[in-house]
Amino acid sequence: MTKSTIWHPFTQHALEAPMRRIVRTDGAHLVDEDGRAVLDAISSWWVVTHGHRHPKIMRAIQTAIDTHDQVIFAEFTHEQAETLASGLIELAPEGLKHVFYSDSGSTAVEAALKMALGFYYNQGRPRHRICVLEHSYHGDTIGTMSVGERGVFNLAYTPLLFEVERIPFPQPGAEQDSLDALEKICREGDVAAVLVEPLVLGAGGMRVYSSRVLSEMKRIAENSDTLVIADEVMTGWGRTGPLFACDAAGVRPDILCTSKGLTGGALALAATLCKAEVFDAHYSSDRKKTFFHSSSYTANPIACAAAVGNIQVWQSEPVEDRIANLTSSHRKSLARFANDDRFENVRQIGTIAAMDLKVSGDGYLAAVGPSLRRFFRARDLLIRPLGKVIYLMPPYCVTSDELDRAYDAIDEAAALVAAGKL
Repeated sequence: MTKSTIWHPFTQHALEAPMRRIVRTDGAHLVDEDGRAVLDAISSWWVVTHGHRHPKIMRAIQTAIDTHDQVIFAEFTHEQAETLASGLIELAPEGLKHVFYSDSGSTAVEAALKMALGFYYNQGRPRHRICVLEHSYHGDTIGTMSVGERGVFNLAYTPLLFEVERIPFPQPGAEQDSLDALEKICREGDVAAVLVEPLVLGAGGMRVYSSRVLSEMKRIAENSDTLVIADEVMTGWGRTGPLFACDAAGVRPDILCTSKGLTGGALALAATLCKAEVFDAHYSSDRKKTFFHSSSYTANPIACAAAVGNIQVWQSEPVEDRIANLTSSHRKSLARFANDDRFENVRQIGTIAAMDLKVSGDGYLAAVGPSLRRFFRARDLLIRPLGKVIYLMPPYCVTSDELDRAYDAIDEAAALVAAGKL
Protein backbone atom coordinates (compact mmCIF):
# COMPACT_ATOMS: atom_id res chain seq x y z
CA MET A 1 0.00 0.00 0.00
CA THR A 2 1.46 3.38 -1.04
CA LYS A 3 2.12 5.73 1.84
CA SER A 4 -0.13 8.77 1.67
CA THR A 5 0.89 12.39 2.21
CA ILE A 6 -2.47 13.16 3.85
CA TRP A 7 -2.64 14.32 7.48
CA HIS A 8 -5.76 12.67 8.91
CA PRO A 9 -7.91 14.10 11.74
CA PHE A 10 -7.58 12.82 15.31
CA THR A 11 -4.82 10.49 14.11
CA GLN A 12 -1.37 9.85 15.58
CA HIS A 13 0.35 8.74 12.40
CA ALA A 14 3.40 7.48 14.28
CA LEU A 15 1.20 4.74 15.79
CA GLU A 16 -1.30 4.02 13.04
CA ALA A 17 -1.12 1.65 10.07
CA PRO A 18 -1.76 3.16 6.62
CA MET A 19 -5.40 4.04 6.04
CA ARG A 20 -7.49 1.58 4.08
CA ARG A 21 -9.29 3.12 1.14
CA ILE A 22 -13.06 3.12 0.95
CA VAL A 23 -14.22 2.52 -2.61
CA ARG A 24 -17.98 2.62 -2.06
CA THR A 25 -20.59 3.40 0.56
CA ASP A 26 -23.95 1.70 0.79
CA GLY A 27 -26.67 1.83 3.45
CA ALA A 28 -25.05 1.11 6.81
CA HIS A 29 -21.72 0.02 5.30
CA LEU A 30 -18.39 1.29 3.99
CA VAL A 31 -16.79 -1.02 1.40
CA ASP A 32 -12.99 -0.99 1.41
CA GLU A 33 -10.47 -1.68 -1.35
CA ASP A 34 -10.43 -5.40 -0.51
CA GLY A 35 -14.19 -5.63 -0.87
CA ARG A 36 -14.81 -5.91 2.88
CA ALA A 37 -18.09 -4.34 4.02
CA VAL A 38 -17.48 -2.44 7.26
CA LEU A 39 -20.55 -1.75 9.40
CA ASP A 40 -20.59 1.99 10.06
CA ALA A 41 -21.72 1.76 13.69
CA ILE A 42 -20.96 5.44 14.38
CA SER A 43 -22.52 6.94 11.24
CA SER A 44 -19.13 8.19 10.01
CA TRP A 45 -18.75 10.57 12.97
CA TRP A 46 -22.47 10.97 13.58
CA VAL A 47 -23.41 12.52 10.23
CA VAL A 48 -25.16 9.72 8.30
CA THR A 49 -28.77 9.40 9.43
CA HIS A 50 -30.83 7.47 6.89
CA GLY A 51 -27.90 5.49 5.50
CA HIS A 52 -25.14 6.16 3.00
CA ARG A 53 -26.20 7.40 -0.44
CA HIS A 54 -29.92 7.61 0.27
CA PRO A 55 -31.62 7.73 -3.18
CA LYS A 56 -33.72 10.86 -2.54
CA ILE A 57 -30.71 12.83 -1.33
CA MET A 58 -28.52 11.61 -4.18
CA ARG A 59 -31.18 12.61 -6.72
CA ALA A 60 -31.46 16.06 -5.15
CA ILE A 61 -27.71 16.53 -5.52
CA GLN A 62 -27.74 15.32 -9.13
CA THR A 63 -30.55 17.72 -10.01
CA ALA A 64 -28.78 20.66 -8.36
CA ILE A 65 -25.50 20.20 -10.24
CA ASP A 66 -27.34 20.58 -13.54
CA THR A 67 -27.95 24.25 -12.77
CA HIS A 68 -25.65 25.42 -9.94
CA ASP A 69 -22.24 25.28 -8.38
CA GLN A 70 -21.34 28.00 -5.85
CA VAL A 71 -23.19 31.32 -5.67
CA ILE A 72 -21.93 34.24 -3.59
CA PHE A 73 -24.47 34.59 -0.81
CA ALA A 74 -23.76 38.21 0.13
CA GLU A 75 -25.58 39.68 -2.88
CA PHE A 76 -27.73 36.83 -4.17
CA THR A 77 -29.95 34.00 -3.01
CA HIS A 78 -31.18 30.82 -4.69
CA GLU A 79 -34.13 28.45 -4.54
CA GLN A 80 -32.33 25.67 -2.69
CA ALA A 81 -31.41 27.96 0.22
CA GLU A 82 -34.86 29.55 0.38
CA THR A 83 -36.66 26.21 0.34
CA LEU A 84 -34.35 24.79 2.97
CA ALA A 85 -34.76 27.81 5.27
CA SER A 86 -38.54 27.50 5.13
CA GLY A 87 -38.32 23.79 5.88
CA LEU A 88 -35.95 24.29 8.81
CA ILE A 89 -38.13 26.96 10.41
CA GLU A 90 -41.15 24.68 10.08
CA LEU A 91 -39.37 21.71 11.68
CA ALA A 92 -37.32 23.46 14.36
CA PRO A 93 -38.58 24.33 17.86
CA GLU A 94 -41.15 27.11 17.75
CA GLY A 95 -39.93 30.70 17.77
CA LEU A 96 -36.88 30.38 15.52
CA LYS A 97 -37.50 32.69 12.57
CA HIS A 98 -34.21 33.29 10.76
CA VAL A 99 -31.55 31.01 9.27
CA PHE A 100 -27.85 31.76 8.84
CA TYR A 101 -25.85 29.24 6.79
CA SER A 102 -22.28 28.06 7.30
CA ASP A 103 -20.41 24.85 6.59
CA SER A 104 -19.70 22.88 9.79
CA GLY A 105 -20.81 22.40 13.36
CA SER A 106 -17.90 24.51 14.61
CA THR A 107 -18.79 27.44 12.37
CA ALA A 108 -22.47 27.14 13.30
CA VAL A 109 -21.55 27.53 16.97
CA GLU A 110 -19.10 30.36 16.21
CA ALA A 111 -21.92 32.18 14.42
CA ALA A 112 -24.23 31.59 17.38
CA LEU A 113 -21.73 33.04 19.85
CA LYS A 114 -21.25 36.14 17.70
CA MET A 115 -25.02 36.53 17.30
CA ALA A 116 -25.42 36.47 21.08
CA LEU A 117 -22.71 39.05 21.71
CA GLY A 118 -24.00 41.24 18.88
CA PHE A 119 -27.55 41.02 20.21
CA TYR A 120 -26.59 42.83 23.41
CA TYR A 121 -23.87 45.05 21.94
CA ASN A 122 -26.15 46.50 19.27
CA GLN A 123 -28.68 47.42 21.95
CA GLY A 124 -26.09 49.41 23.88
CA ARG A 125 -25.91 46.94 26.76
CA PRO A 126 -22.89 44.78 25.93
CA ARG A 127 -22.41 41.42 27.65
CA HIS A 128 -19.43 39.18 27.16
CA ARG A 129 -19.68 36.14 29.46
CA ILE A 130 -20.63 32.71 28.09
CA CYS A 131 -21.79 29.88 30.36
CA VAL A 132 -21.25 26.23 29.38
CA LEU A 133 -21.56 22.74 30.83
CA GLU A 134 -18.50 20.95 32.18
CA HIS A 135 -17.21 18.23 29.76
CA SER A 136 -18.87 19.87 26.77
CA TYR A 137 -17.48 19.89 23.24
CA HIS A 138 -18.53 22.35 20.55
CA GLY A 139 -15.85 22.15 17.87
CA ASP A 140 -12.22 22.74 17.03
CA THR A 141 -12.05 26.38 15.97
CA ILE A 142 -10.61 28.86 18.48
CA GLY A 143 -14.01 30.05 19.67
CA THR A 144 -15.51 26.59 19.98
CA MET A 145 -12.42 25.21 21.72
CA SER A 146 -12.75 28.09 24.20
CA VAL A 147 -16.31 27.10 25.09
CA GLY A 148 -15.48 23.38 25.19
CA GLU A 149 -13.81 21.32 27.89
CA ARG A 150 -10.14 22.11 28.42
CA GLY A 151 -7.81 19.13 28.11
CA VAL A 152 -5.69 17.15 25.73
CA PHE A 153 -7.71 18.30 22.72
CA ASN A 154 -6.72 21.94 23.14
CA LEU A 155 -3.87 22.14 25.67
CA ALA A 156 -1.35 23.33 23.08
CA TYR A 157 -3.60 26.21 22.06
CA THR A 158 -4.41 27.54 25.55
CA PRO A 159 -2.82 30.98 24.95
CA LEU A 160 -5.39 31.64 22.22
CA LEU A 161 -8.50 30.63 24.17
CA PHE A 162 -10.87 32.93 26.06
CA GLU A 163 -12.35 32.11 29.45
CA VAL A 164 -15.95 31.06 30.00
CA GLU A 165 -18.11 30.22 32.99
CA ARG A 166 -18.52 26.49 33.61
CA ILE A 167 -21.18 24.72 35.62
CA PRO A 168 -20.87 21.12 36.87
CA PHE A 169 -22.31 18.42 34.65
CA PRO A 170 -25.78 17.52 36.07
CA GLN A 171 -25.01 14.04 37.35
CA PRO A 172 -28.01 12.05 38.60
CA GLY A 173 -28.48 12.94 42.25
CA ALA A 174 -26.53 16.18 41.92
CA GLU A 175 -28.61 17.93 39.30
CA GLN A 176 -29.66 20.72 41.64
CA ASP A 177 -26.01 21.63 42.23
CA SER A 178 -25.66 22.36 38.53
CA LEU A 179 -28.84 24.39 38.42
CA ASP A 180 -27.86 26.36 41.51
CA ALA A 181 -24.47 27.13 39.96
CA LEU A 182 -26.12 28.35 36.76
CA GLU A 183 -28.58 30.51 38.70
CA LYS A 184 -25.75 32.10 40.67
CA ILE A 185 -23.76 32.94 37.52
CA CYS A 186 -26.79 34.32 35.70
CA ARG A 187 -27.80 36.38 38.74
CA GLU A 188 -24.40 38.09 38.66
CA GLY A 189 -25.32 39.54 35.27
CA ASP A 190 -23.29 40.16 32.13
CA VAL A 191 -23.96 36.64 30.77
CA ALA A 192 -24.72 36.81 27.06
CA ALA A 193 -25.59 33.16 26.54
CA VAL A 194 -25.88 29.72 28.07
CA LEU A 195 -24.53 27.26 25.52
CA VAL A 196 -25.58 23.61 25.90
CA GLU A 197 -25.54 20.30 24.09
CA PRO A 198 -29.14 19.29 24.83
CA LEU A 199 -29.59 16.03 26.79
CA VAL A 200 -26.31 14.37 25.83
CA LEU A 201 -22.70 15.52 25.65
CA GLY A 202 -21.17 13.77 22.64
CA ALA A 203 -17.37 13.91 22.50
CA GLY A 204 -17.34 14.54 26.25
CA GLY A 205 -18.15 10.86 26.77
CA MET A 206 -21.81 10.43 25.75
CA ARG A 207 -22.90 11.85 29.10
CA VAL A 208 -26.68 11.91 29.38
CA TYR A 209 -28.77 14.24 31.52
CA SER A 210 -32.49 14.71 32.01
CA SER A 211 -34.95 16.80 30.02
CA ARG A 212 -36.05 18.38 33.31
CA VAL A 213 -32.57 19.84 33.78
CA LEU A 214 -32.58 21.25 30.27
CA SER A 215 -35.97 22.82 30.87
CA GLU A 216 -34.79 24.32 34.16
CA MET A 217 -31.65 25.72 32.54
CA LYS A 218 -33.81 27.48 29.98
CA ARG A 219 -36.05 28.88 32.73
CA ILE A 220 -33.09 30.22 34.72
CA ALA A 221 -31.56 31.85 31.65
CA GLU A 222 -34.85 33.37 30.59
CA ASN A 223 -35.42 34.87 34.04
CA SER A 224 -32.09 36.68 33.78
CA ASP A 225 -32.61 37.87 30.20
CA THR A 226 -29.88 35.50 29.02
CA LEU A 227 -29.95 33.81 25.62
CA VAL A 228 -29.89 30.01 25.34
CA ILE A 229 -27.90 28.48 22.49
CA ALA A 230 -28.74 24.85 21.74
CA ASP A 231 -25.86 23.06 20.04
CA GLU A 232 -27.88 20.41 18.21
CA VAL A 233 -25.08 19.62 15.78
CA MET A 234 -24.96 16.01 16.99
CA THR A 235 -28.29 15.67 18.82
CA GLY A 236 -30.47 16.94 15.97
CA TRP A 237 -32.21 14.93 13.26
CA GLY A 238 -33.54 12.20 15.51
CA ARG A 239 -30.45 11.02 17.36
CA THR A 240 -32.08 11.31 20.80
CA GLY A 241 -35.51 10.26 19.55
CA PRO A 242 -37.40 13.43 18.60
CA LEU A 243 -36.28 15.49 15.60
CA PHE A 244 -34.42 17.87 17.91
CA ALA A 245 -33.40 17.08 21.48
CA CYS A 246 -34.92 20.36 22.69
CA ASP A 247 -38.33 19.00 21.66
CA ALA A 248 -38.10 16.32 24.37
CA ALA A 249 -37.88 19.02 27.04
CA GLY A 250 -40.33 21.42 25.43
CA VAL A 251 -37.50 23.95 25.26
CA ARG A 252 -37.51 26.80 22.77
CA PRO A 253 -33.89 27.95 22.43
CA ASP A 254 -33.12 31.48 21.34
CA ILE A 255 -30.47 30.20 18.94
CA LEU A 256 -30.07 26.67 17.56
CA CYS A 257 -27.12 25.15 15.70
CA THR A 258 -27.50 22.23 13.30
CA SER A 259 -25.12 20.40 10.98
CA LYS A 260 -24.06 16.70 10.67
CA GLY A 261 -27.46 15.11 9.90
CA LEU A 262 -28.70 18.27 8.16
CA THR A 263 -27.86 16.79 4.74
CA GLY A 264 -28.33 13.20 5.90
CA GLY A 265 -24.53 13.04 5.96
CA ALA A 266 -24.09 13.59 2.23
CA LEU A 267 -22.38 17.00 2.14
CA ALA A 268 -20.96 19.58 4.53
CA LEU A 269 -23.50 22.20 5.57
CA ALA A 270 -24.57 23.94 8.77
CA ALA A 271 -27.24 26.36 9.85
CA THR A 272 -27.68 28.64 12.85
CA LEU A 273 -31.32 29.49 13.52
CA CYS A 274 -32.33 32.38 15.76
CA LYS A 275 -35.43 34.07 17.08
CA ALA A 276 -36.61 37.31 15.46
CA GLU A 277 -35.25 39.50 18.27
CA VAL A 278 -31.68 38.39 17.59
CA PHE A 279 -32.00 39.21 13.89
CA ASP A 280 -33.76 42.49 14.65
CA ALA A 281 -30.89 43.62 16.90
CA HIS A 282 -28.66 43.49 13.81
CA TYR A 283 -31.25 45.04 11.45
CA SER A 284 -30.46 48.73 11.14
CA SER A 285 -29.68 51.63 8.83
CA ASP A 286 -26.42 51.79 10.76
CA ARG A 287 -24.00 49.56 8.84
CA LYS A 288 -21.90 49.08 11.99
CA LYS A 289 -24.66 46.81 13.31
CA THR A 290 -24.22 44.36 10.43
CA PHE A 291 -23.61 40.73 11.37
CA PHE A 292 -20.02 40.51 10.16
CA HIS A 293 -19.71 36.79 9.58
CA SER A 294 -19.44 34.52 6.57
CA SER A 295 -17.61 31.66 4.91
CA SER A 296 -16.76 31.42 1.23
CA TYR A 297 -19.16 28.52 0.70
CA THR A 298 -22.08 29.89 2.69
CA ALA A 299 -25.34 28.27 1.52
CA ASN A 300 -23.69 26.20 -1.21
CA PRO A 301 -26.59 25.34 -3.53
CA ILE A 302 -25.65 21.68 -3.91
CA ALA A 303 -25.33 21.18 -0.16
CA CYS A 304 -28.62 23.01 0.39
CA ALA A 305 -30.26 20.74 -2.20
CA ALA A 306 -28.99 17.71 -0.27
CA ALA A 307 -30.54 19.13 2.91
CA VAL A 308 -33.84 19.72 1.14
CA GLY A 309 -33.67 16.09 0.02
CA ASN A 310 -33.10 15.09 3.64
CA ILE A 311 -36.21 16.98 4.74
CA GLN A 312 -38.17 15.23 1.99
CA VAL A 313 -37.03 11.88 3.38
CA TRP A 314 -38.37 12.90 6.80
CA GLN A 315 -41.65 14.00 5.26
CA SER A 316 -42.22 11.02 2.96
CA GLU A 317 -40.70 7.99 4.70
CA PRO A 318 -41.35 6.34 8.10
CA VAL A 319 -38.19 7.76 9.69
CA GLU A 320 -39.81 7.97 13.13
CA ASP A 321 -40.63 4.25 12.96
CA ARG A 322 -37.04 3.42 12.02
CA ILE A 323 -35.81 5.48 14.96
CA ALA A 324 -38.27 3.74 17.27
CA ASN A 325 -37.14 0.32 16.03
CA LEU A 326 -33.46 1.19 16.48
CA THR A 327 -34.18 2.57 19.95
CA SER A 328 -35.96 -0.66 20.87
CA SER A 329 -33.15 -2.82 19.46
CA HIS A 330 -30.59 -0.92 21.52
CA ARG A 331 -32.69 -1.38 24.65
CA LYS A 332 -32.95 -5.14 24.16
CA SER A 333 -29.25 -5.57 23.41
CA LEU A 334 -28.13 -3.36 26.29
CA ALA A 335 -30.12 -5.46 28.77
CA ARG A 336 -27.42 -8.14 28.83
CA PHE A 337 -24.84 -5.60 30.03
CA ALA A 338 -27.00 -3.97 32.73
CA ASN A 339 -25.52 -6.04 35.59
CA ASP A 340 -22.23 -6.90 33.90
CA ASP A 341 -19.30 -6.27 36.27
CA ARG A 342 -17.06 -5.44 33.34
CA PHE A 343 -19.05 -2.26 32.61
CA GLU A 344 -20.49 0.72 34.42
CA ASN A 345 -22.92 3.46 33.50
CA VAL A 346 -24.68 1.48 30.78
CA ARG A 347 -26.94 4.05 29.17
CA GLN A 348 -29.08 4.94 26.19
CA ILE A 349 -30.85 7.95 24.81
CA GLY A 350 -32.80 7.35 21.62
CA THR A 351 -30.54 5.90 18.94
CA ILE A 352 -27.38 6.39 21.00
CA ALA A 353 -26.10 3.68 23.34
CA ALA A 354 -22.96 3.79 25.49
CA MET A 355 -21.18 1.98 28.30
CA ASP A 356 -17.91 2.50 30.18
CA LEU A 357 -15.41 -0.32 30.49
CA LYS A 358 -14.12 -0.78 34.05
CA VAL A 359 -10.43 -0.33 33.28
CA SER A 360 -7.69 1.98 34.48
CA GLY A 361 -7.20 5.30 32.81
CA ASP A 362 -9.71 7.95 31.97
CA GLY A 363 -10.50 10.41 29.23
CA TYR A 364 -9.87 10.21 25.51
CA LEU A 365 -6.30 8.92 25.90
CA ALA A 366 -7.22 5.88 28.02
CA ALA A 367 -4.84 3.16 26.82
CA VAL A 368 -7.58 0.68 25.98
CA GLY A 369 -9.09 2.91 23.29
CA PRO A 370 -6.76 2.17 20.33
CA SER A 371 -6.73 -1.56 21.14
CA LEU A 372 -10.52 -1.66 21.11
CA ARG A 373 -10.67 0.23 17.84
CA ARG A 374 -8.26 -2.17 16.13
CA PHE A 375 -10.22 -5.15 17.50
CA PHE A 376 -13.48 -3.84 16.06
CA ARG A 377 -11.95 -3.04 12.68
CA ALA A 378 -10.59 -6.60 12.42
CA ARG A 379 -14.23 -7.69 12.67
CA ASP A 380 -15.35 -5.21 10.00
CA LEU A 381 -16.95 -2.85 12.49
CA LEU A 382 -16.37 0.90 12.58
CA ILE A 383 -16.58 1.63 16.32
CA ARG A 384 -14.35 4.37 17.75
CA PRO A 385 -14.44 4.34 21.57
CA LEU A 386 -13.96 7.62 23.42
CA GLY A 387 -11.18 6.25 25.59
CA LYS A 388 -12.89 3.54 27.64
CA VAL A 389 -16.37 4.70 26.62
CA ILE A 390 -17.78 2.35 23.97
CA TYR A 391 -20.74 3.78 22.10
CA LEU A 392 -22.91 2.94 19.12
CA MET A 393 -24.69 5.50 16.95
CA PRO A 394 -25.54 3.75 13.68
CA PRO A 395 -27.63 5.07 10.79
CA TYR A 396 -31.36 4.42 11.06
CA CYS A 397 -31.32 1.80 8.29
CA VAL A 398 -29.21 -0.62 10.37
CA THR A 399 -30.86 -4.01 10.89
CA SER A 400 -31.28 -5.73 14.24
CA ASP A 401 -28.93 -8.52 13.07
CA GLU A 402 -26.24 -5.97 12.20
CA LEU A 403 -26.68 -4.30 15.56
CA ASP A 404 -26.45 -7.66 17.31
CA ARG A 405 -23.13 -8.26 15.59
CA ALA A 406 -21.80 -5.00 17.03
CA TYR A 407 -22.97 -5.91 20.54
CA ASP A 408 -21.50 -9.40 20.26
CA ALA A 409 -18.16 -7.85 19.36
CA ILE A 410 -18.37 -5.52 22.37
CA ASP A 411 -19.02 -8.53 24.58
CA GLU A 412 -16.06 -10.37 23.08
CA ALA A 413 -13.77 -7.36 23.42
CA ALA A 414 -14.71 -6.88 27.08
CA ALA A 415 -13.89 -10.54 27.77
CA LEU A 416 -10.45 -10.13 26.19
CA VAL A 417 -9.79 -6.93 28.15
CA ALA A 418 -10.81 -8.66 31.39
CA ALA A 419 -8.43 -11.55 30.59
CA GLY A 420 -5.58 -9.15 29.85
CA LYS A 421 -5.46 -10.19 26.21
CA LEU A 422 -6.43 -6.87 24.64
